[in-house]
Amino acid sequence: MVLVSKRFRVLIIVACIGMLIVLLAGALVTNTDSGRGCGDDWPLCHGKFIPAYTLESMLEYSHRVVSAIVGFLVLAVFVITMTKHRREGEPVFYASSALFFTILQALLGAAAVKWPQSPPVMALHFGFSLLAFASTMLLVIWAYRMKRGSAVAHRAELPGSLYKLTWGIFGYIYVVVYIGAYIRHTKSAGGCSGWPLCNGELVPELSGATGLVFVHRVAALIIFLLIAVLAYRIYREPAAHDGLKRTAVWTFGLVLTQVLSGALVTATLGYDQVYIFTSLLHNVIISILFALLAELAIRTWKLRRR
Repeated sequence: MVLVSKRFRVLIIVACIGMLIVLLAGALVTNTDSGRGCGDDWPLCHGKFIPAYTLESMLEYSHRVVSAIVGFLVLAVFVITMTKHRREGEPVFYASSALFFTILQALLGAAAVKWPQSPPVMALHFGFSLLAFASTMLLVIWAYRMKRGSAVAHRAELPGSLYKLTWGIFGYIYVVVYIGAYIRHTKSAGGCSGWPLCNGELVPELSGATGLVFVHRVAALIIFLLIAVLAYRIYREPAAHDGLKRTAVWTFGLVLTQVLSGALVTATLGYDQVYIFTSLLHNVIISILFALLAELAIRTWKLRRR
């Protein structure tokens, strides 16, 4: 059994929470049009270490400060992982992935300030932040799995079709998340009024913002159905251990909540102060859901029947 110190567990939990805050802060900056709050300056804000007291400047600069702090936390996690758990492939992969995507999203954020990027490129910024968060959360899950010793207790093999289905859903949901981020960066969320119908129609005119939002809704419905099938298969699989079944149940619960939060986002579109919070809730749920799907994908792959 791999021994994981309490201090290390606390550090990775703090890094994971910090990465989630960074992800949400970035979404908040986008939702409030604060991306240019510091002009073209980076890392300074309008040429100053302390920015002007405007909402846009404070939001953008706070996002930078929090990102920097969390970046150092992730670096510390990487160094300690390489020092204490270098022979364990799984934590090394998670820590390396977290550091890589943290640096990548920071560089893309800096580039967006110096040279304004198109919405497709900016949507990638959220995607990289999501991967960084998922990596830290996977490291937290690994550490607590080692604490319980469950990694040694379960060696049953799962059907190969199960891991293929899980990885297919994992890749597909990243595309759906990217579409959602693109909608946010193009300010197309108002393309569909009402829910579950779009502008009062089952199938609206598929053009412009309406077509984009409708495609995202259909893609989200497919995700819901796929995860329902996946959760059912895992729960009914005799070889699946209790931890895997719990994760599957949580995943289904989160995807259901995500669908309902999407309806809440639509309902609050005309109320800016409320919409900011419902949109952030939507981001929180999809971030945790994505990380748990990554956990399911890795576990089903490691336990697949060869």
